[in-house]
Amino acid sequence: MKIISVVGARPNFMKIAPIIKAIEKHNKSIGDSRLAICHLLVHTGQHYDVNMSKLFFEDLGIPEPEIYLGVGSGSHAEQTARIMVEFEKVLLREKPDLVIVVGDVNSTIACALTAVKLHVPVAHVEAGLRSFDRTMPEEINRILTDAISDYLFITEKSAEANLIREGRSKEKIHFVGNVMIDTLLKNREKADKSQILPALNLRPKNYAVLTLHRPSNVDIKETFKRILEALEDIQKHVKVIYPIHPRSRNRLEEFGFSKRFDFLSINCQPSTLNGFVMIDPLGYLDFLKLMSESKFVLTDSGGMQEETTILGIPCISLRKNTERPITVEEGTNIVVGTNKDKIVGESLKIINGNKKEGRIPKFWDGKAAERIVDILLTQKYELNNLG
Repeated sequence: MKIISVVGARPNFMKIAPIIKAIEKHNKSIGDSRLAICHLLVHTGQHYDVNMSKLFFEDLGIPEPEIYLGVGSGSHAEQTARIMVEFEKVLLREKPDLVIVVGDVNSTIACALTAVKLHVPVAHVEAGLRSFDRTMPEEINRILTDAISDYLFITEKSAEANLIREGRSKEKIHFVGNVMIDTLLKNREKADKSQILPALNLRPKNYAVLTLHRPSNVDIKETFKRILEALEDIQKHVKVIYPIHPRSRNRLEEFGFSKRFDFLSINCQPSTLNGFVMIDPLGYLDFLKLMSESKFVLTDSGGMQEETTILGIPCISLRKNTERPITVEEGTNIVVGTNKDKIVGESLKIINGNKKEGRIPKFWDGKAAERIVDILLTQKYELNNLG
């Protein structure tokens, strides 16, 4: 069985890492090499720099991709088209039995669509998640990828209901758990050794962590301004650490906010002179340590809503919706939007000791990737016998 897995952006790396490990575990456990899985990792290059890509590969112990497409940035149409053109060449040359795509980035839909047109089966990991907000590019990517995939691996039961409602066959849907959590649980002990807290002069539970990168938040001047004004109030009560995404840093300069908000450490160097500290992007292990020891998290990231649920860290989502409702229903997540008063209000509740408690969702146990590989092998075996 020959499988090609695709990554394109940083969240993909955490999702693909445990699948690679599960494939390696299978290959070591068998006595007959003919039953081994031949696996190739393709990096589209949708996002690529040392801090946001290479460092993650090193932290997660993922081998360097066998194939790097190097598509770079561009509009959604340009980027998707370049990925499709380059990935088609890979498929025609390698002739895989299956393509695995993860998440909801442009690489996900581009590679899934290219594979399906060449009659190569597709497995979508993290299928069925819906924000019901079609202004989000990721929502379009999710819906379209699920519509053409042969295997739909879901993290929570709401995803199954979404897929059934959209007409997907129940036989294609497999509730396996969350591969992001596989990665977190596997690396938690290693992350505990990180020296990021003393490097930033921080004490556990004495600071908050911010991530902010979505175009709907940082590309719209008034929205970005509201969030920063809320943070200006919050940093008076607790230090806020912001590993800043390159996109957000560019918008700070473009909108003139680096001058307006003089408390910001705009040179991306840690500072002990104010309550808002911007730093360069971190590797996976350093960031996991930073998040694990925080008092709470403010974020517009879907993945961090899941990670904070496992860690028991209160999470304030700076979005009007979430495609991961289980993090609200069972986890520690609260969705507040971008209203300044709501952001500040929820933050002060946590600062004053009134935090939301959560529980661990079903199958978020570190074994999702093993379930995925077992299902793929079982169905491949059954198809071979039928043939």
